[in-house]
Amino acid sequence: MSENVTFTNGGVTLAGSLALPDRGTPVPGVVMVGGSGPSNRDNDTHFPPIRRHLVDAGIAVLSYDKRGVGGSSGDWLDATLDDLASDAAAALDFLRARPEVRGEAAGLFGHSEGGWVVLRATTLRDDVPWVVTNGGPGTTPAVQDRYALATVLRRTEGITDEEVDTALAAYDRVVEAGRRDADFAEAARLAQSPPTAFTEHAAEVDEQFWVFLKRKQDHDPVPDAVRLRCPHLAVFGAADELVPVAESVRLFATAACHPDRDPRATLTVEVFPGADHRVRTDGGTRLAPGYLDTLTRWIIGRTGDRVA
Repeated sequence: MSENVTFTNGGVTLAGSLALPDRGTPVPGVVMVGGSGPSNRDNDTHFPPIRRHLVDAGIAVLSYDKRGVGGSSGDWLDATLDDLASDAAAALDFLRARPEVRGEAAGLFGHSEGGWVVLRATTLRDDVPWVVTNGGPGTTPAVQDRYALATVLRRTEGITDEEVDTALAAYDRVVEAGRRDADFAEAARLAQSPPTAFTEHAAEVDEQFWVFLKRKQDHDPVPDAVRLRCPHLAVFGAADELVPVAESVRLFATAACHPDRDPRATLTVEVFPGADHRVRTDGGTRLAPGYLDTLTRWIIGRTGDRVA
C-alpha cells in the first residue's frame, strides 16, 4: 500500500510517498533521502526497486521530493546541508508518528549526497537507531567532485595526462576561490582562463549554483560520523566513478576507531565488485547481486524483526 503524504519543516512543505507493508502490527521503517541536484522521491529510477524489496520484507518506506522539486516547496539551491538534514529529521519524525510504524525501529538511508545529509541528521536526533549511507562519500564535496572530474577526464579519448593535470589545477583554483567567497565572475574567469578540459564542465554552473557549491564544498562528514550513536552501514560499488571508495572506507573506519565514538556506533562496510555509484551492474541495468538482501538483512538485524 502506498500513499502520497506531506509534512512540514519550518516554512517548507515536503511532499512524498509512504509505502506500507500489509501487516497487522506496527513495522520498522526507513526514510530514504536522495542524491544531489533536483532529486525527487524516486531519486530518478533508483529508489523504486529498493523500496519494493524493503516493503516486501516488512519495512515501511518514506521518501520525499527535495525542496523545490515535485510537490515540495522551497528551493534546494537556497538550502544548506543543515537545512536538508533538518528536512530528513522532519521526515523521520513524520514516519515515526504513523501508527503503522514502530518509531524506535525507524532509521535513515541516504544515497550519494544523501549520505552527508543523513549523517548530519543523526546529530539532530538522539534516538536514531541506525543509518545507511549508499554511495555516500567519506570525503568533502570538493574532494569528491575532484575525483569525479579526474575519472571522467582520464576516460575521455584524446586527453593527455598533462591536460588532465592542467584541468585539475584549474579546478583547484576555483575551489580556493570558493573558500575566499569569490563572486561568480571571478570563479568563471578562473575556470575559463586559460581554457582547459575543465572549462566545459564549469560552463554548466550558473551564478545561483556557484553560491550553492561554495557553501557546500568543504562539508566534512567525518565529525558527524564520529558523533554517531547508532550502527552505520556504508555501502559502495567498487566501480563507482564519482566517489573515491577506498578513501571513503578509510575515513569512515578512522571515525569508527575514534576514542570519542559511542560504543553503539558500529560500522559495517559492504563493497560490491563491479558495481557503479548506484550499486548497479550490467551497465547500470540492475542492482548488484546480493545488494538488496544484504541491505534488508542488515536493517532487520538492527530492529529485532525477522526477514520475511
